[in-house]
Amino acid sequence: MQLVVGRIGRAHGVLGEATIEVQTDEPENRFQIGNKLSLADGRQLTIRSSRWHNQILLLAFEGVVDRDQIEALRDQLISADVDLSQLAPGEYHYQQLIGCLVLLENNEEVGQVFEVVKLPGQDLLSVTRNGNQILIPMVKQIIISIDIAAKKIVINPPKGLLDVAN
Repeated sequence: MQLVVGRIGRAHGVLGEATIEVQTDEPENRFQIGNKLSLADGRQLTIRSSRWHNQILLLAFEGVVDRDQIEALRDQLISADVDLSQLAPGEYHYQQLIGCLVLLENNEEVGQVFEVVKLPGQDLLSVTRNGNQILIPMVKQIIISIDIAAKKIVINPPKGLLDVAN
């Protein structure tokens, strides 16, 4: 499955290196030399070099040799082919949650997951409901079940959590 693993940032130096906003839990595997990354328009980039500099990942790509070429790629999301078959039962990748229908325990529709917001303390489901955004904490007291195959998440929200979207 193609999953977003990062975003190309600004150019670093003049030799075609880019800063990368890492959006994966395994950067050491996703950003190895020789790995292929995909852009949203279908183009592929092959990693020519990969290194950390002051806690920032720097990548260079084959065929991208100068600062101007990197700037042309700036802010684009990069995806990698990720094997999800090794996930244990009940485990999922956050990107599999995007597009899931969120329901209350009585099957009343809450909305659809738009994104997963990753915070240091806990992660949040950003759900679109009636044109508004609701942030639902991903804690076991609220998330009752997640069924990736059916693209459904059942929640039991505390009183007032959904009021913003009414």
